[in-house]
Amino acid sequence: MFRLDTAELFVPDGLPAGEALARTTHMAIGAHQDDLEIMAIDGILACFQQADRWLAGVIVTNGSGSPRDELYRDYTDEAMREVRTKEQKKAAVMGDYAAQVLLDYPSGVVKDSSNKDPVEDLALLLKLAQPAGVYTHNLADKHDTHVAVTLRVIEAARNLAAAERPRRLYGCEVWRDLDWMVDEDKVAFDCSAHENLQGALLGVFDSQVCGGKRYDLATMGRRRANATYHASHGTDVATGLVYAMDLTPLVEDPSTDSQDYVQGFVDRFGRDVRDRIARSTT
Repeated sequence: MFRLDTAELFVPDGLPAGEALARTTHMAIGAHQDDLEIMAIDGILACFQQADRWLAGVIVTNGSGSPRDELYRDYTDEAMREVRTKEQKKAAVMGDYAAQVLLDYPSGVVKDSSNKDPVEDLALLLKLAQPAGVYTHNLADKHDTHVAVTLRVIEAARNLAAAERPRRLYGCEVWRDLDWMVDEDKVAFDCSAHENLQGALLGVFDSQVCGGKRYDLATMGRRRANATYHASHGTDVATGLVYAMDLTPLVEDPSTDSQDYVQGFVDRFGRDVRDRIARSTT
């Protein structure tokens, strides 16, 4: 089914793969194991325990090169790959995912734009699942592999017939907050519900949290901070918010340049800063 023999499609409730993908309404595509639980919580919560909404998770890389410490200090790359795969499957069970796909590519392959294997796998998944909405990394993320995954997702969606493309594509927060975007540009998702589930999903990834990188605390703190600092004049309306940039225009119009599109967000932020200073100096 996939380009690599080592790729896996795991279905927590045992449904046949084709049926599991066919029921998908939301899809989350991340670079590494634990990225989905950080960035795509809106989709996870929207589908959790819902008979008519299902999230399919896709992890593009094998995660073998991740930093490690304490219990995992002496693990080889292959041992880390196995641990991270196991952790991601646990999250899929806990989060009630329709399916969990592990494409198992080395990061270097994903960052090589001339290698079309990841693009073909992603296009196949999008075609089979036809999710209405897709969550992936934002194009202002500071992790090269994250940005590369998003570019591969955009290319895969563009390769499909217009009717087969996702109706919405969201670029979400992991290795850069999006609170800098002007409010009119932000997509804000209320993730106040099921804080216990959110914490549990993040805590599954012990290999990432154990060595001193408290992604669980940082992610929940970011969501709470976004909710409080979202509006300067008014009380909080949520206990957790996550931000995304709307990448849908890059799918709808393949002629749109990704760099120019993201630069537009940066330029609008810059104008907002200059105008705010100007209002107080004239």
